[in-house]
Amino acid sequence: MPRFPIDPSDRKPVGRSGETTSAIGIGTWAIRDYRRAEETLVEAVENGIDLIDTAEMYGWGLAEELVGRVVRRVGRGRVFITTKLLPERFRDEHTAEKALKASLARLGVRSVDLVLIHWPDPHTSIERQVRVLESLWAKGLARYIGVSNFNEKELLEALSATKRAEIVVDQVHYSVLHREPVESKLLPMAVKEGVTIQAYTPLERGKVVENLLLREVARELGKTPVQVALNYLISKPRVVAIPKTERRDHLREILGAMGWRLSPRILELLENL
Repeated sequence: MPRFPIDPSDRKPVGRSGETTSAIGIGTWAIRDYRRAEETLVEAVENGIDLIDTAEMYGWGLAEELVGRVVRRVGRGRVFITTKLLPERFRDEHTAEKALKASLARLGVRSVDLVLIHWPDPHTSIERQVRVLESLWAKGLARYIGVSNFNEKELLEALSATKRAEIVVDQVHYSVLHREPVESKLLPMAVKEGVTIQAYTPLERGKVVENLLLREVARELGKTPVQVALNYLISKPRVVAIPKTERRDHLREILGAMGWRLSPRILELLENL
């Protein structure tokens, strides 16, 4: 049997909020052609993907501006916006507020749905970082708060530091080719604590296409290695995959990763890849 129970839903919880997002979102790191990416993101939303992930450091603001243009075209209520602020922003409330307001201006919105600490600041206690993060929520600049690149120990410390808002997401590097230590430590704890894991680099920059086992499974199922790799992730409880694409043909391939699930036999096989 696979290590985790299979989650059949293409909607994933946002922490314990009662709200959900699509099981697959689209990331905006390292965009090459912003005009093409805009059209692709609009098509993604029109086809049911409502989660778009960005960060202030992506294109040094250009990615947030891109997401803002998409939101203006499709409507604010159709996009769950996640953005991330650099760790040094969380040393004091004024710096964090100034940075997030700059992101909001680029996005053209009054608040984001989710703001994350991009990675832990080694020069500031996690408790302090979380308190500053909470202040953004308290000021109405973000509906939810979360973290990124926090290991299980750091996540537990962050959860313990909250006073008013809940940590709903930990965004980490996770793929079928990069499973540990997420599956052995972080994901079991996240499931227990009601935290959603957002998996970035889920396609390993195309390396999943080269994997012989993924190609064999894909042939057996009439799918592509990309679809198998993404389905592996969203089959896990509380896991959202956030691949990046700016090509409409690749988007359609990504969309084909939803609406079905790998069998327990294949999931177990891939867990031992």
